[in-house]
Amino acid sequence: MFLGEYQHSLDVKGRITIPAKFRELLGDRFVVTKGLENCIFLYPLMEWETIENKLRTLPFTRADVRSFARFFFSGASELEVDKQGRTVLPLNLREYAAIDKDLIIIGVGSRAEIWAVESWEKYIEGAEESYEDIAASLVDLGI
Repeated sequence: MFLGEYQHSLDVKGRITIPAKFRELLGDRFVVTKGLENCIFLYPLMEWETIENKLRTLPFTRADVRSFARFFFSGASELEVDKQGRTVLPLNLREYAAIDKDLIIIGVGSRAEIWAVESWEKYIEGAEESYEDIAASLVDLGI
């Protein structure tokens, strides 16, 4: 399970260092794609395959399904980690997430996310204000 928050920086070659605990879970190869709220999602290959299979079962005749699939899959790349635990973050994803230098890598259960520091801080600020309301709505869902 992906847990925790790690602050890193993008190097001049567009590489990031994946936290050691996350490298163990991601493996040598993993998939990254455009996430929600302008972050980047990182998935182990097995988790990616599970999501891909679920999306295949959705009715492609629905415009919202087609739109989401296009967005989700067109932004995806399979990445590898080098011996120093680094990988090159594709330019299209860096631009999407507005990552210039400083970034946060967080664990979110079955995936990791990469955020620009400024975006993460803004998101947390807003989420903290409604944290109790969010928790209450999750109880309504049976969690």
